Amino acid sequence: MSSTLHAPAPTRTPGDPTPAEEAASPHARRFGLPIATCLVMGNIIGGGIFLLPASVAPFGTISLVAFGVLTAGAIALALVFGRLSQRLPQTGGPYVYARAAFGDFAGFLAAWSYWITAWVSNAALAVAAVGYISVLFPAVGEHKAAMCLAALAVQWLPALANLAGTRYVGTVQLISTVLKFAPLLLVAVGGLFFFDPANLGPFQATGQSPVGAVSAAAAILLFSYLGVESAAVSAGEVRDPARNVGRATILGTAGAAAVYLLGTLSVFGLVPHEKLVSSEAPFTDAVNGMFGGTWGGTLVACAAVISMLGALNGWTLLSAQTPYAAARDGLFPKVFEAKKRGVPVVGVLVTVVLASGLTIYNYTLGSDGVFEVLVLVTTFTATVPYLLSTAAQIYFLLSGQSERVHRGRLVRDGVLAGLAFGFSMWLVAGSGYAAVYQGVLFLFAGVLVYAAMSARKHRAGHRATA
Repeated sequence: MSSTLHAPAPTRTPGDPTPAEEAASPHARRFGLPIATCLVMGNIIGGGIFLLPASVAPFGTISLVAFGVLTAGAIALALVFGRLSQRLPQTGGPYVYARAAFGDFAGFLAAWSYWITAWVSNAALAVAAVGYISVLFPAVGEHKAAMCLAALAVQWLPALANLAGTRYVGTVQLISTVLKFAPLLLVAVGGLFFFDPANLGPFQATGQSPVGAVSAAAAILLFSYLGVESAAVSAGEVRDPARNVGRATILGTAGAAAVYLLGTLSVFGLVPHEKLVSSEAPFTDAVNGMFGGTWGGTLVACAAVISMLGALNGWTLLSAQTPYAAARDGLFPKVFEAKKRGVPVVGVLVTVVLASGLTIYNYTLGSDGVFEVLVLVTTFTATVPYLLSTAAQIYFLLSGQSERVHRGRLVRDGVLAGLAFGFSMWLVAGSGYAAVYQGVLFLFAGVLVYAAMSARKHRAGHRATA
């Protein structure tokens, strides 16, 4: 058996808080199943849902079929993460799985790509949030400096909640999930009582074949489920992770899927098709159609801002967890190991500083499209950990490792892993040629970092045995 099959568990270094010390801290608290589920749901549903119905409306109601197919793929991926977290219930998620199956290099690629995805996506989320803030406070949208400050505030508030400790991260995540789901459920469930089939429009609104229309709609929807791995990445902060991470992943993904599908269906039935295809605020139009008046815009803008703050709160934690796990194994700079109140503080700070720098660049010198290129990169880098994780599950199943495979569920786990791998490949294909090209360059740039960290780890090991 290769030595890469049993990646060593990270060892505690001097200065690290012990589990007992962390438990004694009033600011550190392990996540139970409800908060872990909110972490998954909150990270999957950011701000994109508020535009999704209008984005897929040009294809007709056949886009709901695409949503159904994607939901099946996302659930399969969630189930695979649940299985992997039972075998390896450690902080780091995809990094841990890839390293356990394929060694340090694959683990590093998973950590590197996930980290890039996190901090670039945080900057993009903050910039998108400013558009909704401007609806609530029009003066913000009149000056670039005000927009930039608002975007920075949107990033630093969740970062401060993270720095305060996991207790506050969990509280913010729970509150933001409840607050943002209230208006979404109002449309998703309440809208069914105002549903008018005449508003649906044609089943196929384009001249494409059914398969072509589903694929085209899916290309837009593909990244709606990014975040299914959230509980797995934070497994070390979840109580009884072997049991709760899998449950939270499945419940969170299923909950997000229900809101997506019901919300899109309701909007389709509330807003006339010819109006929906050109709508810039489909949920606002839906609320106004349900109750009349024009207050829907304010309600949806509030929900969108809360939704993005909740997503930033969760993604800020995840952006620090993976480098933390890799640093403990000597594959990221040692400084990322620093942890207080249950939170990798240096990882949080580095992430928010990088995201803030990118945000400032976007509002001051961003005329040459660098910001857009970086956001495009994340559509590819986000899929790399998924591919490596599902490949790791397939490897564990085919290699017959009794300590990692439940033989009674071999066939079922194999089918799920195959579906999840196919879904991950579909995500890569949906990224587009430009995203894959740019993303591969960023991914390979990490090889130089890996070379330096691997050499340092080798020297340290050599000195320890000398």
